[in-house]
Amino acid sequence: MSWIDIGHIDDIPLRGARKIKTSHGCVALFRTGVDEVFAASDACPHKGGPLSEGIVHGQSITCPLHNWVFDLNTGQAKDLAPGEEGHIATYPVRLDEGRILIEGAKLASRSAA
Repeated sequence: MSWIDIGHIDDIPLRGARKIKTSHGCVALFRTGVDEVFAASDACPHKGGPLSEGIVHGQSITCPLHNWVFDLNTGQAKDLAPGEEGHIATYPVRLDEGRILIEGAKLASRSAA
């Protein structure tokens, strides 16, 4: 795996988010715990809402536009109406002495936003 250093965990407030720009679109980083960070697509598939501006709760993010809730472990939307489907891309991240590292190969293989 090719890990890319994208910042320090303290750059993201607890239960907050930050957005990073890549050549393939924006990725949101979510800090769900003192030493817990997730990375996922920044765009909600429902109406394109900026997930980095949503509400972080537990290991989930709620879209700021229409309240869709996504599991940050799987990217799967929760509690949708019958017939609705939703999923966001997630990316492997890890912490190394407080530095946030994202898996570069998975990020590079991402479809353009």
